[in-house]
Parts: sequence; structure tokens; C-alpha cells
Amino acid sequence: MSKSIRLMLVVIWCLIRISSTSAQESQVVVPPLITAKVASSADDHQQPVRYWAPESAKSKSTPLLVLLHTWSGDVNQKHDDWHAEAMQRGWLYLQPNFRGVNKTPQACGSKLARQDILDAVDFMQREFKVDKSRLYLAGVSGGGHMTMLMAGHHADRFSAASAWVGISDIAEWYRFHTKDGKPDNYAQNILDSLGGPPDENATRDADYRDRSPLFSLHRATDLPLDIAAGVFDGHKGSVPISHSLLAFNVIARANGTPVVTDAELSQLASAGQESKPKPIDQVVDETYGRDIIMRRQSKQARVTIFVGGHEGLPKAACSWLEARIRKTQ
Repeated sequence: MSKSIRLMLVVIWCLIRISSTSAQESQVVVPPLITAKVASSADDHQQPVRYWAPESAKSKSTPLLVLLHTWSGDVNQKHDDWHAEAMQRGWLYLQPNFRGVNKTPQACGSKLARQDILDAVDFMQREFKVDKSRLYLAGVSGGGHMTMLMAGHHADRFSAASAWVGISDIAEWYRFHTKDGKPDNYAQNILDSLGGPPDENATRDADYRDRSPLFSLHRATDLPLDIAAGVFDGHKGSVPISHSLLAFNVIARANGTPVVTDAELSQLASAGQESKPKPIDQVVDETYGRDIIMRRQSKQARVTIFVGGHEGLPKAACSWLEARIRKTQ
């Protein structure tokens, strides 16, 4: 069987699995979130937050899960599956707003957006007895981008982080979404946020790098960081898996541990599998409910490529986070 036919069959199987999973997740019923306003410590702008808290969180030290909205979303996004995972574990659950949709200079990983997340966490710490050794961060897609970005810029504020199908290099993502010189919706969002395309002037390029996790993750070597992506993202989704693998490689290089090679990355991106899988990649993870194609570890960080698309798996993320305990500032 040729690689192209095998890839097509696996894509079909993957889409069936994703559809089934989405249907199951849509049936999750959770209580409504509470809405509050938090003033930015950077510019005093009022940002909404939504949260849920167990009754005991006022008096008992309680873990906190911070779930970040996607690229085109805001605080009002429904993430009932993540909310349910937090509830089942007795955790506090927080959805901050960080300047909303990524189409303005104040959004898209800006310093203001990053501060909004920290301010939202500080709000929860004032209102509840947050366990500072179990303060967890997670996000999918644009939320995965911000999870990795916060890991690079503010690793000391979180006990562990889980980033799913995130963008790690905004300039490269702009190029991916610009075909024949014509920017699509995501590329136009980037133009609106950054003021123009990359590679035109040094000041703007510095801003692209500041908002891209790829250029700060070398500072996150002490933070337990879980990076994951579905192997068909970029084909049946908007973020190629190279963003996750290259983000992992930044940490691996900083740790002095083996990286995912260019040949391995190319094989995964084109054929959906490695030509010669390594024993360390052949693992079974029941929390995923999916086949694992690649898993690599670099001290506190790991990357997982699974059979799937542009998606996050809340159970897998929260199961991994739950096992991490680390004091934060």
C-alpha cells in the first residue's frame, strides 16, 4: 500500500474519531461560569473573566486550571469539556480574556495580553485559596500559542502547562496562510495585529519575535511543559505540526538533549508517520484514546504527536497536569 493511500485512510479514520469525540464532548453538562471584571495592572483596562469554584475553595487550598481562549475567540467561548475535567478533580477553573480575538495590536500575544492572564490569576488568588504548587495553564490553537508564550515569558508563575496545536512562530504562520501573495483570514489578523508583514523592518520583526514562543521558550527549561499536536493538522487544520515540534526543539537544545530531526519532522508532515519509528515513540497512553505516533522527552518537557487533527484532548492534558507539583511565585 502506498504512503499516499495509507495517509488518506488514516485521515478518514481520524475524522471519524474526531467526530465521535466531539459528539461525546457536546453532551457534557456543567454549571454556568461566573463573570467578573479585572482591571489590567498595565493600562487599567477592564478585562472580563469567567470562572467556576468549588465551595471549599474559600477555605481549602485548591488547584487552579487556567484555560486560554483560541485565536478567533474570547472569554465567552464554551469549553465545557475542560470545565468538566476541572470540576471532576475539584479544581478551580478560570477562563481569562486577553484582549479578545487576535486582530488588534493589543491582542495576539502582546505584553498587555500576557499581563491580562497574570492579572486574572492574581484575581483568583485574591478571591480563593489557590494552591500555588498546582497552578496549571492550558490552551488549544491560539490558546496553545499563548500557553507556550506564557511559558517562555512567565514560567515562574505556573506549576505546569499544556499546549495543544499551538502557533510557535507567528511570522512563519503568516507565510503559511499567505498564498500567491494573498493573505487569508488568519494572515490578515496578523497584519492587523502587527501592523504589516514580517521581513520589512527590524522593529516590526522584533515584535513578531516577542509574540512568538519560539524565541522565548529557551527560558522555560524548569517548567513542566506538555506540547501536543494531531499529525494531520496543517492538512486538515490551520497549524502545521512543525510549530509544536520546533517549539519542543528549542527547549531540547537549551537542555542539551536530543531534538526531533529535520528528517523526522519531514516524514511526519508528509507521510503522517516516521519511516523508522524509535522505541521511545511506541507508547500507549490511555488518557489520549488515540494512537501515539511520536513522543519525545527533554527533562521537564515533552512533545506528543497523535493520530488526530486540530484539537485538544482535555482528559489527556488534565491527567498529565494533575501529576505535576511545583511551587510558583
